Amino acid sequence: MTKIYVNPDIVKAETLPAIFYRSNSYFEELKEKVFIKSWQFVGHKSILPININTYPFEFIKNYVEEPLLLVKNKDEKISCLSNVCTHRANIIINNKGNVRDLRCMYHGRKFDLDGKFKSMPEFSLAKEFPRDCDDLKEFPIANLGPFIFVGLEPSFDFESVCSKINQRISFLPMDHIEYRQDLSKDYMVNSHWALYCDNYLEGFHIPFVHNDLNEVLDYEKYDTEIDEYFNLQIGYSKDGDEAVFDFPKDHQDYNKNISAYYYWIFPNIMVNVYPWGVSINVIKPINMNKTKVSFLSYVYDESKLELGAGANLDKVEREDEFVVEGVNKGLKSRYYSTGRFSPTMEKGVHHFHSLLSKSINS
Repeated sequence: MTKIYVNPDIVKAETLPAIFYRSNSYFEELKEKVFIKSWQFVGHKSILPININTYPFEFIKNYVEEPLLLVKNKDEKISCLSNVCTHRANIIINNKGNVRDLRCMYHGRKFDLDGKFKSMPEFSLAKEFPRDCDDLKEFPIANLGPFIFVGLEPSFDFESVCSKINQRISFLPMDHIEYRQDLSKDYMVNSHWALYCDNYLEGFHIPFVHNDLNEVLDYEKYDTEIDEYFNLQIGYSKDGDEAVFDFPKDHQDYNKNISAYYYWIFPNIMVNVYPWGVSINVIKPINMNKTKVSFLSYVYDESKLELGAGANLDKVEREDEFVVEGVNKGLKSRYYSTGRFSPTMEKGVHHFHSLLSKSINS
């Protein structure tokens, strides 16, 4: 692949070139250079209730289909293991449940709940067995409050990201938050996955695309804060009504009329924090022109669901889809190459493009 340069100075920088979004080579290479090194959202801790101790899943379904397994041992410790038997590569656990050990149904190899090899029929004559590689591989796991994230070969420390986010949101009743399936939804977007992130990472389009959202957000105060592997967009309320956070006096945003924190974690996770709860968006590549976007809603104050910036999320999503799909079509034009960044309103997009170019060039 051709290397891509994004000037670190936003007032001079150009966006990623159109070929990035059109080339299958870049799309496939990003699996190894970006997504294998990322952290991915698994779910709320409630996916492993008292009577369940195993939860099988794939790292990124349809893109990085690595079979993984969350396991809760007798001490309530949750770990993430490979869900592939070290004998003949069969999937060990196919459905969530409650088991005493991990047993492969193909030839009966057993592992304990920590992934250590336990037993195997017909192997008494095998020499130099078991080896270390006969244990199940363990993968790093991290928590943002009650939310579980997993990495395969992560390139950055997620605990550091969580620590900084928690400094802002720890005043919220996260221990009482509940998953709401009725408010959660998957969307199929006909565009490159990175275009969806591009759109999310700026409030520049809000007055032009989201009439209802623009009525409640103060565009003039909209702000973006950049960190190394995540960034935060802050949405301020126009009216300062009940659809704003009730900050404690020692909070850095005390006396500010903030109605939303929009966190983005490189490369494809959005954690949107509202006075009613949290909407986690997971952007899952399928192919160059198709992306699955999962909206997962977790509520701690139902009375505020239809107020302020956190209301009508389905409508906002449909409006975003329309413009993102339009950009995906426009990028196929032979007369478009790159664009420029607004230094005031597209700091988040510039941050994203800088991280992608750094990964591509590594």
